[in-house]
Amino acid sequence: MLQLIQLRWLAAVGQVITIGFVQLVLEVDLPLLPMAAVVVALALLNLLSLLRLRLRAPVGQAELFVVLLLDVAALTVQLYLSGGVTNPFISLFLLQVTMAAVLLQIRWAWAMAAITTLCFLGLSLAHRPLVLPSALSADPFRLHLQGLLVCFILDAALLVVFVTRVSGNLRARDARLADLRRQAVEEEHIVRMGLLASGAAHELGTPLATMSVILGDWRHMPALRDSPDLQDDIEEMQVQLRRCKEIISGILLSAGEARGEAAAVTTLDAFLEGLVQEWSALRPRARISLENNLGGQVPIVADPTLKQVLFNLFNNAQEAFASRICLSAARDGATLILEVRDNGVGFAPEMLAQFGNPYRSTKARQGRGLGLFLVVNVVRKLGGRVAAHNRPEGGATVTLSLPLGSIAIERRRADAA
Repeated sequence: MLQLIQLRWLAAVGQVITIGFVQLVLEVDLPLLPMAAVVVALALLNLLSLLRLRLRAPVGQAELFVVLLLDVAALTVQLYLSGGVTNPFISLFLLQVTMAAVLLQIRWAWAMAAITTLCFLGLSLAHRPLVLPSALSADPFRLHLQGLLVCFILDAALLVVFVTRVSGNLRARDARLADLRRQAVEEEHIVRMGLLASGAAHELGTPLATMSVILGDWRHMPALRDSPDLQDDIEEMQVQLRRCKEIISGILLSAGEARGEAAAVTTLDAFLEGLVQEWSALRPRARISLENNLGGQVPIVADPTLKQVLFNLFNNAQEAFASRICLSAARDGATLILEVRDNGVGFAPEMLAQFGNPYRSTKARQGRGLGLFLVVNVVRKLGGRVAAHNRPEGGATVTLSLPLGSIAIERRRADAA
């Protein structure tokens, strides 16, 4: 519709220039008032079309056909008033048929071809003849050839402009559809992984509980109770078992099971500080810091998925041989900006070009980029976006932009209601 509006403006301006040239320079008498009324009608049609586009509703085939039909009617009236089939601009009907063939389904295109053919036949039977001045009436065929040349140039230029723009729109649409198909495949992949992870979490619950009971019994056995070293080992094993249980609980929560029991009301400051402290406790050799630039308390519901996203980014930075990791938090209106910076080796160029795609990793081991793949898709599900780049001084920065409404208490309460 927008392409048709632009072409219609060109047509209106072209008609004004042509009518003025024929009337003033060639001194051919034309019915200026009705011809000007047609140009004004085209301008009004364009204004109505622009108002129609503001509705943001899809433009259907029938609607496009009606608009093209109005263009054909305007051209037919102008040709009727200026010589009918003897007017060299009669070939502009082919432009209308071409636009219908490009934009519309085949039945609408054939209908447009039939209507323009009928208009052509009608103009051959009835039209207002042109009365040429004596200076031009001596060689009217030469004047007709000149008009044909001008019409051919106009047709060719408009076709190039229109077809290239429509082709660009079609390519953009195809690229968008391909991107949507890729996202659908990725989301299906996530669902499969989520089902597998949820099933594994349920299956692991029983053996972990059994191991916890056995370790508790061992701790009170006389043969082991008197050995401080064995007691320390048993305590460490119990700590690791509790950690395994927390991970399984997190997987189940992320899968949507028993989320209401574990949903904790907190503030964004406390959530980020606790997250950094927990990751530091799990990896005491790593140096991680928090830069809090939020400028105030933000009540939220602690989301295990967001926690896992940041853990994945921390783990990825550590695996990239980073000795320092920094989590920066700031607000930009209603958007939460989280940055994870490190001084590691950074991302390879091919990784940045396909950031977040599954099975794209420079690490030759199991996992192969699924962590970043999950980061990108979870953030996208929360309504945010992810960007990554390498730092000039070395290392990399991953930026998460999240709407605060996706984790704020008010939004969660509304979703629950």
